[in-house]
Amino acid sequence: MAALTRLLRASATPSSNCLFSTVVRRGISSLSSEADRKPPSSPPVGPLPLRKDQKERNVQWVFLGCPGVGKGTYAGRLSRLLGVPHIATGDLVREELSSSGSLADELSGIVNQGKLVSDEIIISLLSKRLEEGETKGESGFILDGFPRTLRQAEILEGVTDIDLVINLNLPEDVLLKKCLGRRICGHCGGNFNVACIDIKGENGKPGIYMAPLLPPPECASKLITRADDTEEVVKERLRIYNEMTRPVEEFYRRRGKLLEFDLPGGITESWPKLLRALNLVDHDSKQSAAA
Repeated sequence: MAALTRLLRASATPSSNCLFSTVVRRGISSLSSEADRKPPSSPPVGPLPLRKDQKERNVQWVFLGCPGVGKGTYAGRLSRLLGVPHIATGDLVREELSSSGSLADELSGIVNQGKLVSDEIIISLLSKRLEEGETKGESGFILDGFPRTLRQAEILEGVTDIDLVINLNLPEDVLLKKCLGRRICGHCGGNFNVACIDIKGENGKPGIYMAPLLPPPECASKLITRADDTEEVVKERLRIYNEMTRPVEEFYRRRGKLLEFDLPGGITESWPKLLRALNLVDHDSKQSAAA
């Protein structure tokens, strides 16, 4: 992780254009050589085995998916299950927004318009977080929100080995309803969702049911909506995702590292199926269900 931290930080500084160019060229060269060859067949749909040699380091996974799909929820659960840090660039941006200074002001304008934060800012925030983790002796990671652009994927490919990329999928109309239903408790900071999504299956497509995640009585009167959770902003974020991040999915698909996972519903329905796809068992979840 130390090498990853140093190279990510170097790529974000103007004085290291040579190193940055080298890393990016390496990623571009790798991508070109893959494109020249016949793409490998799609990965098996069945359970994916964990990395066999767990003694050397913990897993290094990435979560992809449209804004609002639930990357943070499932990455966080896997983080606790596997004992590796969950690093969400969205959280890093929000932490920076809560501080004072010119960067917070710049980020506020970007986020409130649904725009994509620049590579330089994201890499700088991520490098800082990795350095903090290094001092704590952290090993492995689950990245959520990075990489979001092909350039970021090429940089990451050049400095470390990503074991698996999990791409969460939901229909766009469901994503819109989910985002517009999100609420935060202004007192405790808890995350809730007031939307009840119940889409009937038709034309061979399965239905989707997501129950609302309602707050306890003490939080009900303190709920606030994120400034970027408006219909206009959410639609803009989805448009940008399709334009900028879909190529990242293809980048990892060509390398045989992409696991496509269609969410069948809320956490209750989706979590057990995701665990099966990853060949994992959550004993705490089973005990909770049996209690």
